Amino acid sequence: MSPIICALFARLALVPTAFAATSTLLVSHFSGALFTLSLNAQGNNGSLAITSATGGCGTTPTWLQYYADTKKLYCWDESWQGYGTMAEYNVSSDGSLIVNGQAKTSGNDVHGVLYGGPSGRSYMATVEYTPSTLTTYALPLKAGPDRPYTVPHQMETFYMASPGPNDRQKDGPHPHQALLDPTGKFLIVPDLGADVIHIFAINAASGHLNACPDAQTAPGDGPRHGEWWSPKGNTSSPDGLRLYTVNELGNSVTGWSVTYGAGCLSLNRTQTISTFAGGKIPAATVYEGASYPAKAAEVHIVGNFLYAANRNDKLFGNQTDSLATYSIDPATGTVSWIEATSAHAFYPRSFNFNKAGTMVAVGGQTSSTISIIARDSVSGKLGPLIASMQVGTQGTYTNEDGLSSVVWVE
Repeated sequence: MSPIICALFARLALVPTAFAATSTLLVSHFSGALFTLSLNAQGNNGSLAITSATGGCGTTPTWLQYYADTKKLYCWDESWQGYGTMAEYNVSSDGSLIVNGQAKTSGNDVHGVLYGGPSGRSYMATVEYTPSTLTTYALPLKAGPDRPYTVPHQMETFYMASPGPNDRQKDGPHPHQALLDPTGKFLIVPDLGADVIHIFAINAASGHLNACPDAQTAPGDGPRHGEWWSPKGNTSSPDGLRLYTVNELGNSVTGWSVTYGAGCLSLNRTQTISTFAGGKIPAATVYEGASYPAKAAEVHIVGNFLYAANRNDKLFGNQTDSLATYSIDPATGTVSWIEATSAHAFYPRSFNFNKAGTMVAVGGQTSSTISIIARDSVSGKLGPLIASMQVGTQGTYTNEDGLSSVVWVE
């Protein structure tokens, strides 16, 4: 066990044993640690405590995916060392994690999801930012004579004809997410470097991914992540279905109409709106002679409201960034700006709403904080800060060495 993890366990002795948690969260940190947090909240007042910590997801865990029905957590490692680790955990009733399987990857994995097979979770898809690849693996993540666990099930390498307009688009495609469509029959991959959304049809039986035509974004958008929305709240229906993507480089959100054709899904751009009021992007920060712009991070939808996180905009202080709130017109899917509010975090890389939609947990990468913010279910507006605490060591500005991902255990 690493000295960092040992030190974390030593700190846990300070957590009061009588602490009665009402909610549980799981957090990953670029130090290699995964934490279990308990939240005790009454109204708009609450407190957070770390209840356990573990490793097992390589040196740089970056993304967490929790499946409530099986109580399993999956973690991917963004290691830049030429290899990485992906891990499966059993989540205990108290939120503590037990490693159930591990496998080596080619490294630089930034996102992943399960798909295919009888249960829809027989295979794993991951995307690798710098190698410009989409890789799949057959589950379980265990070695054996009939399953060399380091051998991918399938690997797709992305290419682009010419560099994009942004400096981060000069060195090639950069896939950033593996997202299932609501039917589970298609996989989409927003590509920050190539300004496209790759689309694949899934062969559920074999786990093979068959390429469909890409959807093209505007030049310089740099799509990062996406989320689905339906006017009736039933995303399994194609009627009025929309995809919304957050564009990291363009600091914007794009809406897409969805069409299911003969064997492929297609997307058509309907709208793009800034993650800042009036499209006024804050000036870049000059630090040690280099310029660091604001850049959007995540997108989530609750009912007919959409939320996006902005990193490094410093709208609420020198080390406090913002969350943007929008309404979605239930008749047209059009997104309209509502307001920007404090993220109560610096460099909010990850945020997630609880199932009831009454709270949002914001993970600040550089501040290495988890902040719980109240949400009004009627207006969609974010309210006061309920609780906040630093988790693990604080990150260093411009580096990936703080908190990386947060999910609710519900």
